[in-house]
Amino acid sequence: MFLTRIAKKDMRDLLRLYFIMGSNNCQSDPKHVLEQAIKGGISLFQFREKGNAAFSGEEKYHFAKELQSICKKHMIPFIVNDDVELALALNADGVHIGQDDESAEAVRRKIGDKILGVSTHNLLEVEKAIAEGADYVGIGPIYSTETKVDAKAAQGTKLILEVRNKGINVPIVGIGGITSENAAPVMKSGGNGVSVITTISLSADPAKSARELKELIDSLG
Repeated sequence: MFLTRIAKKDMRDLLRLYFIMGSNNCQSDPKHVLEQAIKGGISLFQFREKGNAAFSGEEKYHFAKELQSICKKHMIPFIVNDDVELALALNADGVHIGQDDESAEAVRRKIGDKILGVSTHNLLEVEKAIAEGADYVGIGPIYSTETKVDAKAAQGTKLILEVRNKGINVPIVGIGGITSENAAPVMKSGGNGVSVITTISLSADPAKSARELKELIDSLG
């Protein structure tokens, strides 16, 4: 676990290929999918267990622990979506929250120096997240996505450009409908990486899909 807040450079490196997954995002064994995604080159993993048929309670805890152990074995930081209590119970590496969750300021007090990410959709939300202690912001949805039922309208890369044009150097990861075919604009606009769910989780070859994304991101500097 981090003894001090993660440095911006290190955070940028971790965001390059950020894989997000829960049990209902996979058609095959999620543990195998995660192993293959790591083999393909993901740099960060977020446990997001929500939606139809998602685990809860003890089942959710034990499933999270299984995935966390895979991440630990391969030295991939393990982030928990929304559930601060679960993150603390697991001693996870961090938490990612949305705008409908408790404030970043409150979560920062609870988690200490663990990684804190915040989903943002406009400049004010970005600035508020930074002021309240976020280590990175997720910006999106860049493209249309069906993974999140209450997702906002796709906005392309305009907010990433707006943040960078303001001279704000917070680590940024793009999210929403990203594939190896459309990831380049996210990086070229000033994003530090891309986060994906189904591009890897539903792939017939998760390692290959992750590798293709990683190679593209690496080629963009």
